[in-house]
Amino acid sequence: MTILDTIIARKKEEIAASKASISIDQLKNSEFFGRKTFSLKESVKNKSGIIAEFKRQSPSKGIINDRIQPLEVASSYQSFGASGISILTDKDFFGGSFDDILNVRNHINIPILRKDFMVDEYQFYEAKSIGADAVLLIAACLSPNQIQEFTELAHELDLEVLLEIHTEEELQHFNSKIDLVGINNRNLKDFKVDLQHSVLLKDQLPKDVLSVAESGIYNIEDFKYLKEKGFDGFLMGEYFMKNEDPGNKFSEFISNIAIQ
Repeated sequence: MTILDTIIARKKEEIAASKASISIDQLKNSEFFGRKTFSLKESVKNKSGIIAEFKRQSPSKGIINDRIQPLEVASSYQSFGASGISILTDKDFFGGSFDDILNVRNHINIPILRKDFMVDEYQFYEAKSIGADAVLLIAACLSPNQIQEFTELAHELDLEVLLEIHTEEELQHFNSKIDLVGINNRNLKDFKVDLQHSVLLKDQLPKDVLSVAESGIYNIEDFKYLKEKGFDGFLMGEYFMKNEDPGNKFSEFISNIAIQ
């Protein structure tokens, strides 16, 4: 059993417990359910292209930064030009929670991506209820038909979809309704980073699809290489979060790429 299998098994247990305690009708009555969402797609197009992430920990890296609050980080990310904020809501493996989005939502006016392992329709209502603007769909744990159905549901709820792929086989998960396609530079099975592999996958996507490079961007050179190869967006978390002041590190990075 891979770490992804373990995570998904646990996620299904969490969802079952949530369904038993909070109905979809209750989620629909939440504070944020009726709000007009921000477009991550348009923000990636028109701003820095960087979706900056708040992430406390990960299975591969352990604790990254558990000393700083999401509002402080998200506010800094916004003030220095992030196109969006990615916030992990998985508790057991990434140390996240719904509160990490709820505590930020009223204080920033750029899109929030709920980054989690979406395997059930119920989670889309959750995402809408906590104020997310977009959701991540991971091809490695969903079928092409599920991707299609979940994308349609997301759009019904005024949520955008970032589809994450890792392999050439997963290109078949793409459909024309997907808003953005993320290509993970890190292999989920062995955690190795291969930027060239990501470029080869991107080149097989339709030319008009917004592509987002995810993970494994550790320096300006990585960013420049991927930008030159045509990536529109960049989802970056660990590079900023491993620092004592992620917002300041993000500001420094933005300044450096501006003068390149």
